[in-house]
Amino acid sequence: MAVRAVNSCSIFRSASSPPLSTFRFHFRTSFFRPYSKLGFSLPIFQFEKQLLHHGDCGARSCSVHSLVDSVIEELRTSRTRKRIRATSRVELLKTGDVLEDRLAKRTLQKGLLLEFKKDSDRVLLAVAQKPDGKKNWMVSDQNGVISSIKPQQVTYIVPGVENFDFEEIADFIRKAQNNLDPALLEFAWVELIEKNKSVTTEELAEMIFGSSEPLESYCAHLLLSKDEIYFTVLETKGSSSIYGPRPTVQVEELLRRKQIKEAAEKELQEFLQLLKSAKAMPLNARPLKASWLAEDKTRHKIESLEKYAIDDCKNDEQKKTAGLILKAMGLMKTASSAVNLLIDIGYFPVHVNLDMLKLNIVTDHSKEVIAAAESLLSESPDPDEVNRKDLTHLKVYAIDVDEADELDDALSAARLQDGRIQVWIHVADPTRFLHPGSLVDKAAMKRITSVFLPTATHPMFPEKLAMEGMSLRQGEICHAVTVSVVLNSDGSIAEHTVDNSIIKPTYMLTHDSASELLHLDLAEEADLKILSEAATLRLQWRCQQGAVDTGTLETRVKVASPDDPEPVINLYVENQGDPTMRLVSEMMILCGEVIATYGSRNNIPLPYRGQPQSNIDVSAFAHLPEGPVRSASIVRTMRAAEMDFRNPIRHGVLGLPGYVQFTSPIRRYIDLLAHYQIKAFLRGDSPPFSAGQLEGIASIVNMHTRVVRKLCSSSLRYWIIEYLRRQPKERKYRALVLRFIKDRNAALLLVEVGFQCSAWVSTAQVGDEVEVRVEEAHPRDDVLYVKEVV
Repeated sequence: MAVRAVNSCSIFRSASSPPLSTFRFHFRTSFFRPYSKLGFSLPIFQFEKQLLHHGDCGARSCSVHSLVDSVIEELRTSRTRKRIRATSRVELLKTGDVLEDRLAKRTLQKGLLLEFKKDSDRVLLAVAQKPDGKKNWMVSDQNGVISSIKPQQVTYIVPGVENFDFEEIADFIRKAQNNLDPALLEFAWVELIEKNKSVTTEELAEMIFGSSEPLESYCAHLLLSKDEIYFTVLETKGSSSIYGPRPTVQVEELLRRKQIKEAAEKELQEFLQLLKSAKAMPLNARPLKASWLAEDKTRHKIESLEKYAIDDCKNDEQKKTAGLILKAMGLMKTASSAVNLLIDIGYFPVHVNLDMLKLNIVTDHSKEVIAAAESLLSESPDPDEVNRKDLTHLKVYAIDVDEADELDDALSAARLQDGRIQVWIHVADPTRFLHPGSLVDKAAMKRITSVFLPTATHPMFPEKLAMEGMSLRQGEICHAVTVSVVLNSDGSIAEHTVDNSIIKPTYMLTHDSASELLHLDLAEEADLKILSEAATLRLQWRCQQGAVDTGTLETRVKVASPDDPEPVINLYVENQGDPTMRLVSEMMILCGEVIATYGSRNNIPLPYRGQPQSNIDVSAFAHLPEGPVRSASIVRTMRAAEMDFRNPIRHGVLGLPGYVQFTSPIRRYIDLLAHYQIKAFLRGDSPPFSAGQLEGIASIVNMHTRVVRKLCSSSLRYWIIEYLRRQPKERKYRALVLRFIKDRNAALLLVEVGFQCSAWVSTAQVGDEVEVRVEEAHPRDDVLYVKEVV
């Protein structure tokens, strides 16, 4: 048995009840019941009953409200009921003359009560006071405000009112609003759709209230003006209109849409309450991110907010949903408002990396890739085992930053009997596990590079494979590709070889510990000193070949517990001119030159990298102080690097005839490509990639590398600015004047943090050092204001 409530009455229909379409009904408006507090009556709907034969049921009679409601239900669900077709509207319209005859012509006069459109969102009641010019009228509205309105703004003139006192408008509105029942329109629609009739506002008032007095007429107007379901305007003349009932099919569709809208509104209100509750909770008690994504209806809205926050809405629906939520929460419809809201509810951490989300950087490896990587560790034989050179007798130094996870290069050196220096650059050999096109290789190619952020490292390979299988490890036998070079006394290359090898790293050193060993000048660490000497020779030789020294300050930041509101920030500033930094970089550059030469001599397609600007006149910058100031000026004149895949091209900045990136195959896919090509040649196989294939892969690699570089740069800037924001306001910083941007506004390098910014300086010149204070620091907006301390 189904039960539906209608105006506090109920209708009970059993499964055996006859179809409602068998009942015929009509209004008998001669009978009225008292209606609320208005002082007028609502017509009692009386129905003629028809003798029905339906099973054991005889003729039935129903109360008016229950029957009308059931008729509406029958209209919605039964397609067999008579439809009002398109001709209905034509019949309703009759002729233009007939409709016009029913539209009363009303002119504005003093004392009339009227409704007018104040603006796009507000409609007010007012009393006409006096004309204002030829057409306009001065009116006193419900708020006591006197204003001039145009005739076009008038939406309704309440009939039967003269000399209305504007002070009584509020009471008039209260009575009308308290007694509006949209169900009345539904009853009237049923009657009018049956009789195929249209109505004016006053006719509807007479029909549903039994009176067309001012209050009843205005109530009818309000019902019609707010109705979006049952009636449509057929004709309008001035402020008077004629309304016709909409066809049944249209009403059913509008009711369906209304239900959907109401359900969506209910969901929205529930979601808003969740947001407000989460905001009010203590930080450590707020819901986890996963809980917001557990249910579809919540996930849809939270994801819309997230996409809005990063300017990445996939469709208008997401944008509309996010806008509704922000507006309902009293926030501006901006990406920053969405970000702050998501932070306030705990969905985003305080220091969320928005660029990671915007750029859609993949951070986790799939289960399939991890399983394949672990399988490689346990099952992969070494394809080059018989061809590996045993170099375990060499003392091997691996020098890197202190938190390096992936160690993919190490160094050895010795002085030959003729006084020349021989160096070995040992590079990790990941291709011992991989072949092009394998599952793990494809996953690495999608990532292109390991991503090093202040908050985390996201490796190109699954961590276990990279750390335990590929990386060089102290005191363990490791597989490598070793580049051996004998240097002439001027630093040029005398001899070189490239071999598969096995090594046993002796030391894992940070730059600081390597510098300390060099400074101690221990006899047992003579090899390290020879490496330093070789690096000096190489730098001198490259400079003679036109190399440009671009060494400057480099900042590293490591953040502990980045999801905390106030995580610990560790900031390190490294001078690239430091002896051990020079040592490592020179050996890596040397390795790149050897691989380029080796590839050229053996016709191996490789990603040869060059920089065409080889004629930089360094003397033009001789007046600038050596170091960051001069380097910054030179870098501004450089052109972008170029690549060739058949022959080496000159790298003017490095001062080399050719160069190939080779020393970071665990971290960079472009280096891994070079390894695939070289390793195939060492085995006597054809290279797996042609020059054309390399070019296609490299174009994708370079594009993605630029994206990652942008991410790393923006993340570093964020945490440096956050670091500066936390410092005491009175702290002073040393700043080098790098150049002048305009007038006395200068580009500065903050020496203690290795960060470039700008400020107005009074008298300093390029290369001078000034003192500055941080005035404002807003990492989320990438804003840093500093001011010179005079």
